[in-house]
Amino acid sequence: MSNRRGRKQDVRAAFDRAQGAVVQGVDVAQRGASAAAERIGPAARQTREVTADRLLAARAWSAPRLERASKYVDSDLGPKVSAVLADTAKRVEPADPKRGRVRRVMFVGLAVAAFAGVVGAVRTRRAQTAMFDESTTEPEPVAGSPSSADGARASS
Repeated sequence: MSNRRGRKQDVRAAFDRAQGAVVQGVDVAQRGASAAAERIGPAARQTREVTADRLLAARAWSAPRLERASKYVDSDLGPKVSAVLADTAKRVEPADPKRGRVRRVMFVGLAVAAFAGVVGAVRTRRAQTAMFDESTTEPEPVAGSPSSADGARASS
């Protein structure tokens, strides 16, 4: 049993030494990090300020160039691209099928039928007017007939 206790004590002592070494290493690392932060802190702030200034200068330099590029695209490049696209669309579009003859024949037939209808309506109207004119006109009375005396009195 004593051998067992001895091993436990040895293991415990080794663990305590290792734990102490870890604590000591953490302290050293913290001190080193603090020293590095103190040395690097001002350089980091200066770098941040310089970077902000250069970024602002880059934005000021690029803004007019972007504006010029947008005007070029709008006034020069846009119409050219539009023309190329329109030309390509005309080339790609399939040809219209040949339906022109059928339509022409149909329209000519429709025009002939309409003309025939108008001619027929005019002839019918003339025939009705001529018939109406013949039925409404009375013959002139002959002189010396009994109806001519009535006509003479009525006109006076």
